[in-house]
Amino acid sequence: MPQWLSDAVFYEIYPQSFNDTNGDGIGDIQGIIEKLDYVKGLGCNAIWLNPVYDSPFMDAGYDVRDYKKVAPRYGTNEDLVRLFDEAHKKGIKILLDLVPGHTSDQHPWFLESKKAKESEYTNRYIFTKSVWDAPPEYRMMCGLCERDGNYMVNYFSSQPALNYGFYEVTHPEWQLPYDHPDALATAEAIKDVMRFWLDKGADGFRVDMADSLVKNDDEKIATAKIWRGVREMLDKDYPEAAMVSEWCNPERAINNAGFHMDFYLDHYGNGYSRLFRYEKDGENKAFFHKNGKGDITATMDEYVPNYEKTKANGYISFMTNNHDMPRMTHYADKETIRLAFATLFTLPGVPFLYYGDEIGMRYQGDLVSKEGGYSRTGSRTPMQWNSEKNLGFSTADECYLPVDKNADAPTVENQKNDPDSIYKVVTDVIALRHNNKDLGNDGDFEVVYAEKEKYPFIYKRGKFVVVVNPSANDETVPFDFDVASTLYQIGKTEVKDNKVTAYGSSFAIFEVK
Repeated sequence: MPQWLSDAVFYEIYPQSFNDTNGDGIGDIQGIIEKLDYVKGLGCNAIWLNPVYDSPFMDAGYDVRDYKKVAPRYGTNEDLVRLFDEAHKKGIKILLDLVPGHTSDQHPWFLESKKAKESEYTNRYIFTKSVWDAPPEYRMMCGLCERDGNYMVNYFSSQPALNYGFYEVTHPEWQLPYDHPDALATAEAIKDVMRFWLDKGADGFRVDMADSLVKNDDEKIATAKIWRGVREMLDKDYPEAAMVSEWCNPERAINNAGFHMDFYLDHYGNGYSRLFRYEKDGENKAFFHKNGKGDITATMDEYVPNYEKTKANGYISFMTNNHDMPRMTHYADKETIRLAFATLFTLPGVPFLYYGDEIGMRYQGDLVSKEGGYSRTGSRTPMQWNSEKNLGFSTADECYLPVDKNADAPTVENQKNDPDSIYKVVTDVIALRHNNKDLGNDGDFEVVYAEKEKYPFIYKRGKFVVVVNPSANDETVPFDFDVASTLYQIGKTEVKDNKVTAYGSSFAIFEVK
């Protein structure tokens, strides 16, 4: 396990929307370099960078045309190496985004694979044997190639699926078994991409759709085997490199596949969703909401067993948000978000902060889709730095996406010194996390009070006990701890006569004897 992960707090940067230094309306690598001190000032000592590879941008860069070339809109390979170097000088690690499941349909591998003439790339993608063969159980693109066959896509039509073989072969005339030499060659090609960037200074990868490699692999047995092979490569040749998976199944991702971290993703109705983004029957029933209709047990009954099963081998990663879902401002007010983030940054595992969440950037849900963003577009708008043109993001007349046009748009400038801001809570609590190992990534975690459809939520991290009540109602529950001091507080929480009263919209960290 890379030692630096024990104290890592990540900041996710969507590069096209972070900071534009050349006035073309699109963020760039130099813009990230300029803001490294800002990232460090948040308390974040690691960055997850969304894809910066050459791409036709049909899916905002998740359709890779060249894994080994930086997209010109962001700069050059040399610029990215300079980012690695400058970040490392400041004690910041950089994870690149790896897209192993598919490429762009403009990738040279695919341009060769779709030809009628056979080559070493013929089986790099998944083609049926005939253009008339398009099994309905798979997502197929038909009649687009010189080659007599249809090809499988993972998601958008421009994203042909790379061929890692099939765990269960149901159409032997065109499906390769997962241990076929051509399927194994695909895995080796992705390992080659990883080595290319690790040798240039990258500190690891966030892996897109990590469970999507081998097809007909319901239990992900063969897919996990591929990642275990990658982990063995890292352990041998790059022992300080780390991987975080977009998987949301810690036992499979961490214990079986060997990932160092696995994201707790927002899947409707799961534990993460029930904390922050759960609506049912037209009503908000997330735990973090003033109406008090949430259920913390829906989260803890799922999270705690996964945490116990995997804590010896890796980390479950909570995130404030990411580029794929509406920002929390879409669901909750500032007061509630402050409590949510204070909680998130006092849970175990390696946490991730999405750019702009620290200032309460709004989800702009009325935007026209940009580069395959669709409903996700509203969470990808430019970072809001100050009161200047385009809120300091760019000097261009037209930006990648419009910035918040409201007069009260939050910016770093107007939030940084506001004692009641989300920014203040984020930076204060992350600092406490770094300064107190019990509150950190490896600290013990124990649920103290989590009752069905009740508030507050109380949990213990070593010598600290955390009490959070996002509802508007005052709640009093048993509290069998001798409080030595109050480390941190939002709102009002009182301990008296073996009970704690958590007033509406409150959060407290107590040091106990």
